Amino acid sequence: MSDLVSVKDVQKKFDSFFAVSGVSFSAKKGDVLGFLGPNGAGKTTTMRMIAGYLHPTAGKIEVCGTDVIDNPIEIQKKIGYLPEGGPLYADMTPASFLRFIGEVRGLSGTYLDERIEYVVKHLNIADVFYQTIDTLSKGYKRRVALAQAIIHDPEVLILDEPTDGLDPNQKHEVRELITSMSKDKAIIISTHILEEVEAICNKAIIIAKGKIVASGTPEQLATKSPNHNAVVIKLKKSPADRVLSDILQVKGVERVTVEGANKVVAFSKDGKDILADVGDAVRKKKVAVETIYNRSGGLNGAFRALTKDVQES
Repeated sequence: MSDLVSVKDVQKKFDSFFAVSGVSFSAKKGDVLGFLGPNGAGKTTTMRMIAGYLHPTAGKIEVCGTDVIDNPIEIQKKIGYLPEGGPLYADMTPASFLRFIGEVRGLSGTYLDERIEYVVKHLNIADVFYQTIDTLSKGYKRRVALAQAIIHDPEVLILDEPTDGLDPNQKHEVRELITSMSKDKAIIISTHILEEVEAICNKAIIIAKGKIVASGTPEQLATKSPNHNAVVIKLKKSPADRVLSDILQVKGVERVTVEGANKVVAFSKDGKDILADVGDAVRKKKVAVETIYNRSGGLNGAFRALTKDVQES
């Protein structure tokens, strides 16, 4: 299956500052790609280049096989873009605004009516459809902004913080909508909500200071957390120091910490499973164990570990 989005060795330089430096990735139909990074990492700049609003200083970007520099208007027909902040025309109503956007996109007649009906239903904006946008809450404004991005049923969706300002129920609805649309599209999502990536993305990229520091599935990235496969041991009565030296001697254990009087955490050197070996070491001490289990790494821990050194360098 050919890539709907292809980014190869892309750079973006503003004066002497490289906002993006040597970024490469791709997305196919069916992909929901989470684009993660600290503030100022280069996420929004990269998304603007894919959408054709900024030209890369170097490298190549193709959308649906078309170079974004050679034919930006053609690729923008195939893209739905929700920018950061989602600017809207404040004096229009969602009804007039979405019809205007649809017509600008070349939609008309029954098909335009059907697409408006679709976005109104799936983004739950019927109650405010005829209010002026200026009077809407932040959550409703964000949903109207998302509606304009999908009204023309694009092949590629670029969404910058799509659930910003939404309450938990609204976030759930938007995530379900994104998942339902992903079968026929390539979707790139920039977000600070790591649980969102775990919930809906099949691929993820972490970027820091304009460079990709990790990529893979959310599950693969989670294994890069220092907590991945850490073993938690809670003793019933014995103090934690009864088992510290023995656990430290286990091959594959990098360090051990004490969390409370009876709780010990053993960290794996390379993320490999050390549960069985740590369990054997504890059993040899003949102490009563209340519980012993592996900690999962989690995207949050991986994100912090992968971006901290880069941000501080």
